[in-house]
Amino acid sequence: MGVVSPNGLGAAGFRDAILEGRSGVKRISRFDASEIDVQIAGEVSDFDELAWIEKKDRKHVSRILPFALCAASEALESAGIDASSLPIEERRRFGVIIGTGGGSQEFTEEQYRLFFHQQYSKMSLFCVPTGVMGGISSELNVRFGLRGASHVITTGCTSSTDAMAYAVRQIQSGRADRVLTGGADAPISLGTVKGFILMRILTESWNGVPERGSRPFSADRDGFVLAEGAWIFVLEEYEHAKARGANILAEIAGYGSTCEAFHRVRLMECGEEPARAIGVAMQQAGIGPQNVDYVNLHGTSTQLNDRIETRALKLALGDDRAHQVPMSALKSQIG
Repeated sequence: MGVVSPNGLGAAGFRDAILEGRSGVKRISRFDASEIDVQIAGEVSDFDELAWIEKKDRKHVSRILPFALCAASEALESAGIDASSLPIEERRRFGVIIGTGGGSQEFTEEQYRLFFHQQYSKMSLFCVPTGVMGGISSELNVRFGLRGASHVITTGCTSSTDAMAYAVRQIQSGRADRVLTGGADAPISLGTVKGFILMRILTESWNGVPERGSRPFSADRDGFVLAEGAWIFVLEEYEHAKARGANILAEIAGYGSTCEAFHRVRLMECGEEPARAIGVAMQQAGIGPQNVDYVNLHGTSTQLNDRIETRALKLALGDDRAHQVPMSALKSQIG
């Protein structure tokens, strides 16, 4: 597992920050936010981009790439895999499937700024291939020499979860033995923040106390906090991992995905489709509500989403069991 997070770098640093209750939400430093209503975000601090990207190449890539490279490198190391030493046959069965909600939006925004100010010489030669979503996975393929499937999944908030499910299917169908999978995002830019302000879904109440801004399920929650980072796993067929003595962290037992066919951004109040997705995942895993011993909540910290997520969990697990199962929302500490 590899992690680049606003409240800690590396899986161990992230774990320690979570256990200690350290927030990674702070005042925005990537641009001047003093004139806008939202001035806080979950920024990754003390991260050396040039440790992962050569200085001459930095203008040609989005901030998302060094995040993804860092997390992927840690994931491979913790999995005990030296990709450069793998024979070509194994590298051809080692894919990269990454989820991202915003991709290279901040890079594209900067390219447009240069374009409209007629600063053409400062624009990147690779403004088109870097600016689209699909280049992120192939950058990892190139860095690590992995020749299996190379795909980017972008489904908003569920992008990285859907990427992992797609990776599972690649392995289950026999198309791959291993997949580098997870998610990465770096959406903290003036245009993106202003866009979310127009939607009125970011909190504007905690500019003076940033660490208190993301407050999932709190009665006084009033919007989410935008953030950046990456988390990546090495997903591997069980017998394959067992045979090489891998340190197996967990098993993916089930996955469920549904759609309400209702609205671009809003959920239906009833919570039926999110509940059905949970039910599908439990059914696929061969378990029932009584077997669920922890729920990691979506917990966006908006009035609407948290209310409906609560309703969905009660529908899926039953009201009594929903009150018994321990749950927590990581967004309270990272945005």
